[in-house]
Amino acid sequence: MKAIVWTEYGPPDVLQLKEVEKPTPKEDEVLIRIVATTVTSGDCEQRSLKLPIWHRLPMRAVVGFKRPTRITVLGMELAGEIESVGKDVKRFRKGDQVFAATGFFVGMGTCAEYICLPEDPEAGALAIKPANMTFEEAAAVPMGGLEALGFLRQGNIQSGQKVLINGAGGTIGPFAVQLAKYFGAEVTGVDSTRKLDMLRSIGADEVIDYTQVDFTKSGETYDFILDVVIKSSFSGSIRSLRQNGRYLIANPRLSQMVRGQWTSMTSSKKVIFGAAHPKSEDLVFLKDLIEAGKIISVVDRRYPLEQAVEAHRYVETGQKAGNVVITVEHENST
Repeated sequence: MKAIVWTEYGPPDVLQLKEVEKPTPKEDEVLIRIVATTVTSGDCEQRSLKLPIWHRLPMRAVVGFKRPTRITVLGMELAGEIESVGKDVKRFRKGDQVFAATGFFVGMGTCAEYICLPEDPEAGALAIKPANMTFEEAAAVPMGGLEALGFLRQGNIQSGQKVLINGAGGTIGPFAVQLAKYFGAEVTGVDSTRKLDMLRSIGADEVIDYTQVDFTKSGETYDFILDVVIKSSFSGSIRSLRQNGRYLIANPRLSQMVRGQWTSMTSSKKVIFGAAHPKSEDLVFLKDLIEAGKIISVVDRRYPLEQAVEAHRYVETGQKAGNVVITVEHENST
C-alpha cells in the first residue's frame, strides 16, 4: 500500500511517498480503507520535533531517539470504510463507514491507504461516520472536535457564560466555538483577519483580529478563556478573567505551568492545563450533534496523498482556516 513515510526529524521534505506492507487486523481489530485524513499543526510539530522541551524526550522515547523508527507514518485522524474485521470484533462489520482518532500513543499512522485499529472503545476513538458528512468533512472532526470537547468540559462551561477562544480558526478552535455555543455560552473568537468571516459563519458572537487588537487590553472579562495558540501574555490573560474564572492553556510552557499553579493557589481564578483523552463515546456524541445540524467541520484545503509535503508546508505557514485534508485515492477504487 502507499503511505507517507517519516524517517527523519526535520522539515516537510523528510516525508516520502513509499510502498509499504498492508497491515492485517488482529482478532480484536478492524482494517480500515482510508479515504481521507488530515495534516494538523500537531503533525508538523511532531515531524520537526519543534515541541516544548519536556515533550521532546517522551516523543523520542515513543517514536525513536535519533530518528523515527517505531512510528514512521504520521496522521492522527481519518475517515474511511472497514474492509475486514478480526474474529472477535462485535461493534463493526465489513462495509461500515467510520471516522476515528488514532492519537499519539495508538501509533498515529493515518497518512496511508490502510490502517488497523482496535475495536475497544477505551483504546482510541472509532465510530460510525456522520451520515450527513462526506469522508473529507468527517476526517476533519475527530482530533479537533474531541480536544475541543475535552477542554470545554474541563472548563465546566455553563449556559450564559462569556467564553473567549484564542486561536479560534485552526483545528480545535472552530469546534470549540460551536460546542461553546451549543452549551449556551456567549463566544468571542480571536484569530487573524482572514479567518474572522469563517468564525462569524459558525456562530461566534464576537470576533477579534489579533493583528489589530490585543484582547488582554480591551477591558472585557470572561468566565472562561481557552488558549490554543498561547501567544498572549499570561498576566494579561489572567486580568481578562472574571472572579472564579478559568483559563485553560492547551499546550503550556513550563513558566506558564509554574505561574498557573501559583495563580490557582492564591486567587479565585483557576489555570488549567489541557489534557484531552479521546474516547469512542465522545466521538459518538459529536456524531449525534453533527447529524442534528449543530456542528460542521471547516475544510480550508484538500491535497492528494502524493502532495502531503505541500500540505505540511501550507500548515506550517499558520494561515489555514480550519482543516487541511488529505484525500487518498486507491488504485482499485471504483
